[in-house]
This record gives sequence, C-alpha cells and structure tokens, in this order.
Amino acid sequence: MAAAALPLPDFDDQVRAAPEADLTAVCVRLGNDDGIRDYDPALRARTASAFRKLFRNAKNGPDGESWQTQAQYRCMNGKVMVCFVGANLPCTKMNAKRENTGAGMFCRDNSEAGSVPAYAIGHDSIHAYRCRDGKAEVTGITRQLDPRGFAKDLWIELPAR
Repeated sequence: MAAAALPLPDFDDQVRAAPEADLTAVCVRLGNDDGIRDYDPALRARTASAFRKLFRNAKNGPDGESWQTQAQYRCMNGKVMVCFVGANLPCTKMNAKRENTGAGMFCRDNSEAGSVPAYAIGHDSIHAYRCRDGKAEVTGITRQLDPRGFAKDLWIELPAR
C-alpha cells in the first residue's frame, strides 16, 4: 500500500478574537461571536469548574501552564462558552461537509477499508467513513453541532461567578 500525502486542516483561518477585559460583559453585548479567545487567568476558577463538568471522569484538570494552551473561549447566545483543546478535541468550527478529500485519498489507496482513520479525515470532521470500491462512503455522524457549527460535546457554558 502506497503512502499518500494527506491534506492537513488549516486552523490558521479560524478567527482569533482580541482579549477582552470582561469577557462575560462582552458576550452579553455581542450575543454570538465565533472568534476563539485564548485562556484568561482571571477566569481560572470558573474554567476549572467547567472542566470538571465537561470531563466528569478526569482524575485531574490541566496543570498550571496547560490552561494557557488548552482553554479557549467564545460567545454564544450572550454566554461565555469554554472548550479544552486536545489531540482529538478540536475547538474550531467543525467540518460538516459529506465530501472529504482526505477520506477520498485514503480510499484510493485502501479501496475496501472498513473505516477511515481520523488522521486521514481530519479531527474536525463530523462524519465517519469507510471505503467501498476505492471511494469514501459516509457511515455515520460522530459529533452533533450546536447552532453555531461547533461540536456540542466539546463546549460548555462557563459557570457564573
């Protein structure tokens, strides 16, 4: 089986919002803003509470410096939403397109594969695929989307103060 060069997702095109002094007030004012905001140390206690709600089975939360690379915020319906980036946990808008270039390329080289791995599809895809006769075929949906196009199971409302 020949190795194919697979397209990598371009997360650079995701909107990065400027930091704000009071993100709660900003979200109330804006309502919806899909710009992703980086970790804010002023929100640490509330962010830790959200982490515990989202990952109930986690024994520990991120360590001190990991909050800065993992916690991200956005505004939805006037509320601050938080997501925690991980290897398979994209906080970006999800790809809901049924046609997937990476899956197609994988299936050309693996014509009858029962499933297409996430590294080929992209972790931002909401679809699962298999290969049939060298073509990618959708077999299901792996994530539900919120009204803004983000994965419902990865974002949680930041608790009130």
